[in-house]
Amino acid sequence: MKSPQGLTIVIALIFAGIAYFVASAFEASPAITAGLVFISSFIAPLLGSSTSTNEENTNNEVKTLYVGNLPYRANEAAVRALFSEYGQVHSVRLMKDKHTGKRRGFGFVEISEKDADHAIASLNDTEFQQRTLKVREAKERPEKETS
Repeated sequence: MKSPQGLTIVIALIFAGIAYFVASAFEASPAITAGLVFISSFIAPLLGSSTSTNEENTNNEVKTLYVGNLPYRANEAAVRALFSEYGQVHSVRLMKDKHTGKRRGFGFVEISEKDADHAIASLNDTEFQQRTLKVREAKERPEKETS
C-alpha cells in the first residue's frame, strides 16, 4: 500500500480490533473501549506518516544529467523512453534557441540518484537516432550577477 491514508486506515483498524479484544477480555465498559479507540486514532497517523516520509525521502533524491549531441529531431518523449530503461526519470528538458525555437542538440534529464551512474555508464558514447550521445552529470549553473 503506497497510500499513507490507506496505511493509516489499516493501522486504525488493527488498533480498533486490539481495543475490542482488550475490552472484552476485561469485561470493560463502553467508556474504556471508546477511550482505547480514541487513543489509537492518535497513534495510527503517527505510524503511517513515519513510513510515508521515508518513502518520500528516497523518491526525492534526483541527479541531473547533461545529455549532449542529441539529434535535433529528438523530442522529450523519446529521450524519456531511452532513460526510463535505466531508472525512474523525473523530468526531461531539451534546450531550444530563444530566437528560432529550434532545438540546440542538448538537454538535461533528472533521474533517481541511485540509477544515475548506471544510466551514465550505459548511455555515454552510445548511438541514439544516428548520433553518439554524451551523457555525464550536469554541472551546477553559475549564478548570474545583476549589475
